[in-house]
Amino acid sequence: MSHSAKSTPPRFSMPPVWSWIVIVGFAGFFISGVMNADISLRRTWEGIGNIGAFISRAFPPDMSRWQSIFLAMLETFEIALVGTVLGVVISLPIALLISKNTTPHAVVSGVLRFIVSVMRTIPDLVWALLFVISVGLGSFAGILTIMVDTIAFCARFFSERIEEIDKGPVEAIESTGSNRLGVYVASILPIGFPLFVATSLFSVEKAIRSAVVLGLVGAGGIGIELSTSMSLMKYDEAFMIIIIIFIVVVSVEQLSAIIRKKLI
Repeated sequence: MSHSAKSTPPRFSMPPVWSWIVIVGFAGFFISGVMNADISLRRTWEGIGNIGAFISRAFPPDMSRWQSIFLAMLETFEIALVGTVLGVVISLPIALLISKNTTPHAVVSGVLRFIVSVMRTIPDLVWALLFVISVGLGSFAGILTIMVDTIAFCARFFSERIEEIDKGPVEAIESTGSNRLGVYVASILPIGFPLFVATSLFSVEKAIRSAVVLGLVGAGGIGIELSTSMSLMKYDEAFMIIIIIFIVVVSVEQLSAIIRKKLI
């Protein structure tokens, strides 16, 4: 009897029981989600009509308060920039302590990895609400939120890059009698620098979009202006704010892409 007759190709074999449990569970949650959302063609059609009504009331954009809106957008950009820079600066030593090839002890790596994971699982809005309660309304709460989010994002990717670094240059520096800090500065940081910068730029893009939303809960920036305009049904003013947000976000993304292209 041939080998093909004895065994079934893996693609035709019966999946294990746990796979069926996962598939059935996923299908059940999906169907339940669709039913609970009350998705229907009627509501979709009405929604399109409502969007059309919003657009008709939003044109032309109201530019009467462009100075206040511009200053609020500038505050949003500053929140994102300051929070990201602080987060990146703190992320790098954390990543060195987390990475298996640079951590002083496995316990230190495990504890910090768990803390970073917890930070990453908590949504930005929850952090923003906690910091608003702690330090009050305004940009400081937004900066702290962006900083925590950046640490959770960058520390993970920085540590992964550090663990991928070839041991050769590191061992060469160690053979000269250099201490741990000297090894970091002379080998690990220069090798990982392009990816560190690229990841940091992604963080800036992410932070600007987050900072806009954080303003909705009182963490400063243009989100407060947008929320106020929408609440008062000043759709022409709200549309002006949306246009400014769009221009700033796209500009930052394009600049970030150019810098990453030159580095990598």
